[in-house]
Amino acid sequence: MLSLEGKVAIVIGGTRGIGAAISRRMVADGASVAIIYLSRSADAESFGQELRSDGATVHLIQADVSDQNALTNAIDEVVSRFGRIDVLVNVAGMAIVGPLDSYADDAFDRIFALNVRAPFIASKIASSVMGAGGRIITIGSIVADRMPGDGGTLYAASKAALGGMTRGLARDLGARGITANLVQPGPIDTERNPADGPNAVANRAPLAIPRHGTADEVAGLVAYLASSEAGFITGSTYNIDGGWSA
Repeated sequence: MLSLEGKVAIVIGGTRGIGAAISRRMVADGASVAIIYLSRSADAESFGQELRSDGATVHLIQADVSDQNALTNAIDEVVSRFGRIDVLVNVAGMAIVGPLDSYADDAFDRIFALNVRAPFIASKIASSVMGAGGRIITIGSIVADRMPGDGGTLYAASKAALGGMTRGLARDLGARGITANLVQPGPIDTERNPADGPNAVANRAPLAIPRHGTADEVAGLVAYLASSEAGFITGSTYNIDGGWSA
């Protein structure tokens, strides 16, 4: 039996990399999926058609979710189309890295708008229409726990904030049977961080399992947290990092 059959899932940032793998897994598990994406419209439409080719119900929405109004309108569109939300997966994020004195004056506002405010607003709106069994899953980063080098102050700070947000959501929503959990990947083989890229060897140095992870491995963990089997798990952080944090 498909574990998400009859459910509606939103994947914010769901057309590339880890997000695309999660969208595929949500579809494979039987969900109708709304995917919110930022750019590359032609690629997004092609991805949507790929998912629909097997009969899946997939709805694409282009929006800059760092803009609160755009994000609100996008989620409202999902509710209008499907009438419900059962699973929210917050994937979209950005990295601004470099020497501390090189950050632009607006760097803090830009990175926190996308990496922290957007998942908070999305969770607030989506949870308002979720019933018992609702799931909120946010994709963070292992650098929230361990920053291995310089240049990542803002990125690490934004990802660390997601842990507190997740624990707060768990307390606020638990009585309604809605769970909230955080997934923190380590080095994952994607377009942004390829296993054969210039930083790959350094990225693998802290690992116990000396390889990049795959986006499908992250999607598998997300699928479990979205399922009914994970109904007693909330406020938790799951590191999928090949032993980076060991």
